[in-house]
Parts: sequence; structure tokens; C-alpha cells
Amino acid sequence: MKPLELHDMRCLAAAEGWLELGDHLEANEELENITAEHRAHPALLETRWRIYARAKKWEGALEIASALVQLVPESSLGWVHRSFSLHEMKRIEEARDNLLRVVDKFPQDATMRYNLACYECQLGRLEQARAWLEKAFELGDAKKRKLMALNDPDLEPLWKEIGEI
Repeated sequence: MKPLELHDMRCLAAAEGWLELGDHLEANEELENITAEHRAHPALLETRWRIYARAKKWEGALEIASALVQLVPESSLGWVHRSFSLHEMKRIEEARDNLLRVVDKFPQDATMRYNLACYECQLGRLEQARAWLEKAFELGDAKKRKLMALNDPDLEPLWKEIGEI
């Protein structure tokens, strides 16, 4: 993939700035200024996915995440985003299966394991959810992830035992 040119890098940075400020519409406008040849660049697609996610346009977010998977299958980001999009569309089993196919390729990815815990929990598979959550805690900042898990409605069936995991 060709690197972004300075103009496009500035537009991308501006879009990310707007996202940080909570304005996904302005962020999208900034991305529209990127040259046509770079509109499928992975960095741009990642930002566009975040824009669609903020707008809760999950069908479009799914398409963008699938493009990321095609362009950079060696990056966990596209896989995680695709599953999250599926999850938000209430296609939880599909979201889980998407990650299960590739989780072993990303042995250090705590987010992937955390999301698998969420999906398993939502599917009523609490034993599998506990196992994935334990692995996520081992890989990432356990204290931070436990606090996040205690506020995550997907993990509500496990809230009472998260401190012990």
C-alpha cells in the first residue's frame, strides 16, 4: 500500500481530531478531502469505521471492517471491528465465529479475547465467557479491563464473579 501524502495525512489527522471532539459529521467531511487514490488506505478505513460506529451505521461499518480484513488480514483490527459490527446488528453467533476463526493468529490481542467473552456471555455460554475473560485479563491491564467489564452490559451475567477471575 502506497503511503499517504502530506495533504491526505493532514485530512486524516483532522478527521481524527473531530472524532475526539465527538463530531463524526465533521470527521467524515475531512475524509471527503482525501485524494481518490488513497480512499481505500487502511488508516483511512479505520477512521471511517469509527465514524460509522459513532453514527451507529452498522451495515456500513461492517462493509468497511470487511474491507480492512481483506486489505490487512494480518492486523487484528479489521477482525475485531467486523465482529463488533455484527454484534451491534444482533448477529452475535456470527460475531463470535468470525473471531474464533482467527484468534490463534493473534496470541497477544486482549481485546479480541475480551470481545469473545462478551459474545459467549450473550450466547449463554458462561463457562467459555469466563475462560476468554481470564485470558483477556492476563494479556492486558487486568485492573482496567475488570473495571470495564463491570460496566459492560454484555457481561452482566458474570458481574458478581469478575473480581475473582
